[in-house]
Amino acid sequence: MTSPLPSSPAGSVLDLAPVLPVAVLADAADAVPLARALAAGGLPAVEVTLRTPAALDAIRAIAERVPETVAGAGTVTTPEQARAATAAGARFLVSPGWTEALLAAMRGCGVPFLPGVSTASEVVALLERGVREMKFFPAQAAGGTAYLRSLAGPLPQARFCPTGGIGPQTAPEYLALPNVGCVGGSWMIPAEAVAAGDWGRIERLARTAAGLRGAGARCR
Repeated sequence: MTSPLPSSPAGSVLDLAPVLPVAVLADAADAVPLARALAAGGLPAVEVTLRTPAALDAIRAIAERVPETVAGAGTVTTPEQARAATAAGARFLVSPGWTEALLAAMRGCGVPFLPGVSTASEVVALLERGVREMKFFPAQAAGGTAYLRSLAGPLPQARFCPTGGIGPQTAPEYLALPNVGCVGGSWMIPAEAVAAGDWGRIERLARTAAGLRGAGARCR
């Protein structure tokens, strides 16, 4: 049975888990065991970045063979990539930034999407266009939790998935913010573990990451 997106406006990626794993896969054969390990650890979604030639095949494999996982595409930078990723089975799209053309293409794909922002003006521009859920990138370099906390007052309707430079130590600080739905990161997918096929290690790291929501609440 295919894992559904939660019931919310457009189905929100931000509500699937406290952490959205970000995967860069050089070999599509790693996609299925990786997705299964993440799901077993309590992370039911994965963002496969379109940074390698294997990315679309990896998304397709997860979509076809791991129905308990919501597979999405990250590093979407062109309308063509948005359409190709959706055709491969991506159920959400994530971009590092946005243009009018890219935004229109992602909206036209009919799946939830998180356009990237790093300034208040970009957030306001998206809110004007009816987009309320966004990726905050690069999170640490763009101001981190202090910047997002500053946005919560004047722009409380915006919700974010901060990504970029976040690890298990800093993730709870982000998750404690009222305008953060989840954080994106790759620390639970060490490259050496993928290369060695150590899916048990990835499952253990995923389980720890899945428990960070409570840690975030304690930081409030």
